[in-house]
Amino acid sequence: MAATAPRPRTSTRDREELTRRLTAWLGTRLPGAEAVGVTVPESNGMSSETLLFDIENPEPPLRTCALRLAADPAAYTVFPVYDMPRQYRTMRVVAEHTDVPVPKVLWLEEDPGPLGAPFFVMERVDGRVPPDVMPYTYEGNWLHAASDGERAHLEAATIGVLARLHDQVPLDQAEFLTLPGEGDALRRHVTAQRAYYEWVVDGRARSPLIEDAFARLEELWPRDPGTPVLNWGDARIGNIVYDGFEPAAVLDWEMAALAPREVDLGWTVYLHRFFQDLTAAFGQRGLPDFLRRDRLEARYADLTGHTPHDMDFHTLYAALRHAIVMLRIAYRQAHFGEVAVPPDPDTLILHHGSLRAMVQGSYWK
Repeated sequence: MAATAPRPRTSTRDREELTRRLTAWLGTRLPGAEAVGVTVPESNGMSSETLLFDIENPEPPLRTCALRLAADPAAYTVFPVYDMPRQYRTMRVVAEHTDVPVPKVLWLEEDPGPLGAPFFVMERVDGRVPPDVMPYTYEGNWLHAASDGERAHLEAATIGVLARLHDQVPLDQAEFLTLPGEGDALRRHVTAQRAYYEWVVDGRARSPLIEDAFARLEELWPRDPGTPVLNWGDARIGNIVYDGFEPAAVLDWEMAALAPREVDLGWTVYLHRFFQDLTAAFGQRGLPDFLRRDRLEARYADLTGHTPHDMDFHTLYAALRHAIVMLRIAYRQAHFGEVAVPPDPDTLILHHGSLRAMVQGSYWK
């Protein structure tokens, strides 16, 4: 995104005020403790916000933490709802029932009073994350500079994270992630995305391309969506902290839901393709042999015994979901006067070309 437009505003909050209020709150949980070294990472997202800090306290000794804070309701939020208790509970379930590495969650604060919105605190895990800005597919970062073998190891280990997550969480422990509505888990998931789109375009120009993509989904609808599992939701390598080339912490569970396995797999495949297509459009080779769809599907099948199916549907669905988010971010930028809305709103979607090719059935040819 930053390759073609100014980086959009991520927060309207005052950092010094947040630090003061965080220290006051921490004292209610650990008397005498102090939040020190509070920083905001440059990669902070536009949905929930992250604060990094250390706890200075005789007992326990210094502890390194990260805090996830629901978005400021006054900041033209990217999503309509930020359910921090749901994220907190999801991470606890994953930690209790799998060997997927997730940060240890420490406290949940549902009262918006202390920091202006609900939040939770977790232990911070050291390591490195494939960058989004500039994307890891561009030259000049640790993953692009790695050897083919090192990237292959990271790819295989990442697919293993998805396989274990999907296989190890008992369905009855994840029922709280069932989406509202009628029908099976896939139908409910898509219905929720339609509702999200309607929220995004309320009072704004509608997107003919997104609406064509929804129509194409109906034509490609799987005959058998399959048994739902706990989906991570934002299943991409940019949400994993790596120790070397091994996953050390899986982050960002705000999009978790019960859904078919392929919803996560399609998102993993397409989010890499989004960066790769963007990189190629700017004249760089990128990483065309990394996270290839055929290899991801084959390895996942080997690990789980489940052969991914209807992946044209699921990669289109991933591209469609990403398009709705991008349209909301663009309208958010327009709200803050950072961009002007063009006559054709579809051009606000950076990957409108690849999404249109998927709708037409020509993208994977």
